[in-house]
Amino acid sequence: MLDRIEQKIESGERLTFEDGLVLSRDPDLLRIGGMANRVRETRHGNKAYYVVNQHINYSNICKDVCLFCAFGKKREMDGAYELTLEEIYRKAEGLRASGADEIHIVGGLHPDYPYDFYKEMLSGLRDRHPNVHLKTFTAVEIDYLAELSGLTIQGTLEDLREAGLQSMTGGGAEIFAPKVRKKICATKISAERYMEIHGIAHRIGLRSTTTMLYGHIESDEDRVDHILRVRDQQDISGGFTAFIPLAFHPANTHLAHLPGPTAVTDLRCISVARLLLDNVDHIKSYWIMVGLKVAQLSLHYGADDIDGTVVEEHITHMAGATSPQEVTEPDLRRLIEEAGRQPIRRDSLYNEVSRPTAQPAIG
Repeated sequence: MLDRIEQKIESGERLTFEDGLVLSRDPDLLRIGGMANRVRETRHGNKAYYVVNQHINYSNICKDVCLFCAFGKKREMDGAYELTLEEIYRKAEGLRASGADEIHIVGGLHPDYPYDFYKEMLSGLRDRHPNVHLKTFTAVEIDYLAELSGLTIQGTLEDLREAGLQSMTGGGAEIFAPKVRKKICATKISAERYMEIHGIAHRIGLRSTTTMLYGHIESDEDRVDHILRVRDQQDISGGFTAFIPLAFHPANTHLAHLPGPTAVTDLRCISVARLLLDNVDHIKSYWIMVGLKVAQLSLHYGADDIDGTVVEEHITHMAGATSPQEVTEPDLRRLIEEAGRQPIRRDSLYNEVSRPTAQPAIG
């Protein structure tokens, strides 16, 4: 079966759902990774991308409850927090020292923040850091902000863009399969709504990433279906810059009894995504979730990006992640070089940036 799939890849023929299942189940991961690596090198040569960025999670107070999530809290729960605008601005002051190119902002669906809070957050950050790209909000947050604003999705996106939003994050996708989605995030927007919002963003000139949460109760069929839905949407709107498989971390969630994905599953998901997504340029290995060592190895299994410096991340670490909170730019470059790749600093839209910072490497 792999022989036939390899022939299709070499001839440029689009892979099918059935091909995706074979790739998801065949035990020869080295061969599958090799196929993904050839596709990756055809697209990107020896380059491996990273971004100097900072994450800001403005609040984990959320009106929804998702079984897979250790981040979202009700106000009265231990660990619940909310940042004021001034606290957010202070967190972003580190950008001046790091010379970061991106602020990545997501949070819970806060029941009390008014719509103007989000606009002021964006405009305040833009005014303070005019050269930094604001990559902000998931489709789930945009749907909620449209409810708060009373505007359409397009009207809300245009309003937020005027305030400072420059691209959207890809979170909230989880798994698109309705039966699984109903179990793990029943109150979250549907897969169709998620794609509709990204499609609208793309139509008005915004770009976004997209994700898939794997390693919980989903099946191989669910993963392949998810990836192909991304491919279908990209055929229509063309605005996804990268696909990001996200490894589920079960600790401190309602699914804590599950073991979570292994390194083999991590590498397989990355490889399968690279082979199926013939219309998405970049596959990101998110080191926060898979760890630095798997991210480094994944650069030979289809991934061409390992994300960035991050600085402070709460969502995955509240679910028990043991990866660092921050990695310096020299360390990212060293990890990439050790993997035999050429480190390329990029901005949020994958334009190459030629100004590496001078932070000392750890250790």
